[in-house]
Amino acid sequence: MSPGVFGRLTDAPASLLLAGVRVIDPSDGTDAIRDLAIHEGRFVDHAPADAERVDGHGLIAAPGFCDLHVHLRDPGDPATETVETGARAAAKGGFTTICAMPNTDPPADRPELVTALRERAAETACRIRAIGAATLGRRGERVADLDGMIGAGSIGFSDDGSAIPTDDLARSILSVLANLSVPLIEHAEDAALAGAGVMRAGPNASRLGLVGWPPEAEWTIVERDLALAEETGARLHLTHLSTAPSVKAVRIAKARGVNVTCDVAPHHLALTDAWVAGSRRFAWEQPEDGDLRIAYDGACRVNPPLASREDALTLLAGLADGTIDAIATDHAPHPLERKLVPFEEAAAGLIGLETAFSLGLAAVAGGALELPILLAALSTRPAAIIGESRSLAIGAQADLVVFNPTATWRMYADSLASASSNTPLLGRELPGVVRLTVAEGRVTYRS
Repeated sequence: MSPGVFGRLTDAPASLLLAGVRVIDPSDGTDAIRDLAIHEGRFVDHAPADAERVDGHGLIAAPGFCDLHVHLRDPGDPATETVETGARAAAKGGFTTICAMPNTDPPADRPELVTALRERAAETACRIRAIGAATLGRRGERVADLDGMIGAGSIGFSDDGSAIPTDDLARSILSVLANLSVPLIEHAEDAALAGAGVMRAGPNASRLGLVGWPPEAEWTIVERDLALAEETGARLHLTHLSTAPSVKAVRIAKARGVNVTCDVAPHHLALTDAWVAGSRRFAWEQPEDGDLRIAYDGACRVNPPLASREDALTLLAGLADGTIDAIATDHAPHPLERKLVPFEEAAAGLIGLETAFSLGLAAVAGGALELPILLAALSTRPAAIIGESRSLAIGAQADLVVFNPTATWRMYADSLASASSNTPLLGRELPGVVRLTVAEGRVTYRS
């Protein structure tokens, strides 16, 4: 699949007629085949006579996707990803908003750095929202200027890559945020419990002779933060949850009225720890013995590590029943030289902006997820968490993705919009092709 043609948020608003397209809008439950008209960037009853006509037969239109967790590596490592390349990868994947994590170099821990990101993002292919660092330098010692960064446009705070290290510091941050109405976005991992773990503890780690990462490294922080969120009344967002006990803890906390939301990464839904052992079956497929010739692939190293099959199926169920609010990619570009090393030395993370939707459609095809739930978890649900609206209703600003659910594409490095290609999905045929992305009424991607 070719990289496609990209637009910018500064382009002229679009006028389009999507004729005979299937419209699925989770905001109001719409699922119908009809014409969808856009005039000067807004949905209208009838498009003008000179509007571009797009044959929508066999295509689906849905609200534009919103990604709560993206690493742009800019500033600091522009060869791996930039604001511009990350935005193009997002638009190609159907995303109209992405949220940039603060673990750049320098970290986004001051208002002027948040402002600089917003200024650079103004002319890219999607909206980029800034997440500020919760502590100065992401060192987990002193609370950063949270109020100042909100004034500069930050929509939440995180030391992603690390959890807030102590109960007292986490309580202090949440107490401040309780009065500011934005969430702490927590990477739930107890560093002491995680130790030197490089893959999920269990039979596969034992068989491969790799140090296991115990699931309690995640859920102990989840339970701590849920208790502190309840105590302070602050908003808490738990990102890239990967264990069944975490899902259970969130479900119980939500029932108690704790102000918590959470997301799951596509690779924790679809891939499992068996991929490290050479399997290439998705979580919802029958397990197979791994091919040791492709075992220890550094592209499979992520943090938190790929889940067990049982945990992955629990995550899918949590997404279906609403315990998990959103799918967020945790798009983490790395140069190949940091992946083509022994597994335990490989950098943790994989790219996901261009594959997230396809992995979700694979889960739908495998009977593990329903299409309306997938679309809500990619669009309306995450958008609501950061205060954005998503609707295909008349009068709304056009923010949408149009895709062919039956078309397939094969992933190759030279066809990617991202500056990096670190993923074990290279060479694999994937379902679902994005044909058109419209953000803020502008066409930002066309295949």
